[in-house]
Amino acid sequence: MAHTHDHGDHSHHDHHDHHGHADDTHGHGIWTAGHVFLGQGHDRALRRARLATIVTAVFMAVEISCGLAYRSMALLADGVHMATHVGALGLAALAYWLARRHAGSGRFSFGSGKFGDLAAFASALLLGATAIAVAVESVLRLIRPETVAYRDALLIAAIGLAVNLVSALILKDSHSHDHHGHDHGHAHSHGHDNNMRAAYVHVLADAATSLMAILALAGAYYFGLGFLDPLSGLIGAAVIASWAIGLIRDSSLVLLDADADPALSKGIRQLLEAEMGTRISDLHLWRLGPGHQGLIVSLISPSETSAESIKTALRRRYPGLSHVTVEVAVCADCT
Repeated sequence: MAHTHDHGDHSHHDHHDHHGHADDTHGHGIWTAGHVFLGQGHDRALRRARLATIVTAVFMAVEISCGLAYRSMALLADGVHMATHVGALGLAALAYWLARRHAGSGRFSFGSGKFGDLAAFASALLLGATAIAVAVESVLRLIRPETVAYRDALLIAAIGLAVNLVSALILKDSHSHDHHGHDHGHAHSHGHDNNMRAAYVHVLADAATSLMAILALAGAYYFGLGFLDPLSGLIGAAVIASWAIGLIRDSSLVLLDADADPALSKGIRQLLEAEMGTRISDLHLWRLGPGHQGLIVSLISPSETSAESIKTALRRRYPGLSHVTVEVAVCADCT
């Protein structure tokens, strides 16, 4: 038999937990903190992104100039592709700087941690546009082959690969640290930094196209297989497009506040409903920044309880939650 309850007459307990500064001067400990949700190693990532941008930009100018002079599609495509990476790396560095600058700004309700995801999304779109442009030009070159200075272009492509590897090494430490340095409870698997990932993928994509350019130019120069030059452009475009799609998917989910971790949401529901006997009327779990997740949950409890006790249980089970808001409605007649 159905029952109707007026929850407006029941007591409500609201509490916000901003995890981050345990040395609060009023002794609230984990219950209060600022909204700074930057990834671990944020400043180191900024320095490395800047350095990789400079290194890549220097050789970009050389490779594009030589590609035009030697009429090599593989070399020119690699150079133009490298130009997009200069923009992407610069965008990554800018995102780190903006996130740091606005970390304490009250204008951003949940901090500035998503600047990196916004930059990653823009970088992914740039990667996708580059893939389309390279694919179109490569097809045209297959239809209308052009004379290429293969030997000179081969030397420049080899130097380009070396530059890409140097840039990858510059970014690798931050990228590896990002994947292994965010073990905060059960939420660690979603601590990756999409901004650093985008920068790293751009450099790896450049290295891949450089390697394919070398193989294509070598095949054309030593064995007369001229079709390998535009063919390598097509293969490179396909690889770049696949990476772009992955980045667009992951960064857009963060920007749209999609459920940060379905498995974690399920675990939280299990804790609150099956173990603590409450009923969840509303639950939101989303990503605030690299290694940081926010939780807002509204509960109906048949017995007297408080937001503090609920959050204590959540903190004990899931210490990786960075920002927690709990609302409890006590309703003895609710089941």
